[in-house]
Amino acid sequence: MKTILYIIQKEFKQIFRNKGMLPIIFVMPVLQLVILSNAATFEVKNIKFGYIDGDHSITSRALVEKFNASTYFEVLTDFPSEARASAAMLKGEVDVVLNIPPHFERDLQDEKYKALGVTINAIDGAAAGVENVYLTQVIQTFNQGLRVDLRQITDQQVQAMAIETIPLFWYNETLNYKTFMVPGILVLLVTMITLFLSGMNIVREKEIGTLEQINVTPIKERQFIVGKLFPFWVIGMGLLTVGLLIAKLIFDVPMLGSLPLMYLYTSIYILVVLGIGLFISNFTDTQQQAMFIAWFFTVIFILMSGLFTPIESMPKWAQALTEFNPIKYFVEVMRMVMLKGSGFMDILPQLLKTLLYAVIMNGLAVWSYRKTS
Repeated sequence: MKTILYIIQKEFKQIFRNKGMLPIIFVMPVLQLVILSNAATFEVKNIKFGYIDGDHSITSRALVEKFNASTYFEVLTDFPSEARASAAMLKGEVDVVLNIPPHFERDLQDEKYKALGVTINAIDGAAAGVENVYLTQVIQTFNQGLRVDLRQITDQQVQAMAIETIPLFWYNETLNYKTFMVPGILVLLVTMITLFLSGMNIVREKEIGTLEQINVTPIKERQFIVGKLFPFWVIGMGLLTVGLLIAKLIFDVPMLGSLPLMYLYTSIYILVVLGIGLFISNFTDTQQQAMFIAWFFTVIFILMSGLFTPIESMPKWAQALTEFNPIKYFVEVMRMVMLKGSGFMDILPQLLKTLLYAVIMNGLAVWSYRKTS
């Protein structure tokens, strides 16, 4: 026990002695959480909007003003022809072009029907889909108001029955995207910092030649591994604490669940990450190699974790692979506990899978270290 405490004390001194490492550990995660939580969003705003008004009527101008009043569209210009509008979209000057045909108002009054033309820049398919939804909502709202103005109800007419839908949004009433993203980005930062630091720390011992000296000392392997990795476990828990404070104080993310439950799961999850870092370090000789391999697997884990894209939208084979992704379970647990108020029994499946993952990865890490020592 004294040996482990000595190694832990040495590691903490070594970490705080490295002036270049301290900002990476304690400053960069805070900046990343604040910046990424504001930048990583699927909301599309400031859509560059152009239109071709072939009618120049009161109704057509009212429709354009409806878009101008929207917070999502930035109405730029009125194009005299479709050719000019196409050229502007080709240059990237506009994202959406609305084509109002001639006799728009007259046909609405006579026939109660008229088609509008919409052209959307769909290079970014996801953004184009969101823009189409926004545009459709504005037109539908305008159409509902227009139908009330144009409809003449007499004593002989029977007013059509209407079904009113009142949505109720659970867990994120204001539909704030930061509420969804902040827990996931916090998972990302805890994972990356602990993985990179733990992997490079042991490789650094190889580079400076002290690992061979440690291998010939009476220090047991488990004592060495626990002593080397425990400081990074503490750092990971500290990052979680700082991240939760930022999530509450800056982004006002609701925390409906139990904080001890989040810390319990995180303590097990960090063991998984440390095991992966140790496993990588056993097969690399330089810190650059360890960083590259760790980054390679981290990118795959992040993209298939459901952090940015829904797992349900992935192909079946990809959904099956996510079952081996530890980041997926951490993202699910953080969102379940923080936003839904889930309890221990709710996260028990993810907890058991993460615990099994921790046992396997640390077992492989210890086995491979013994083999290479």
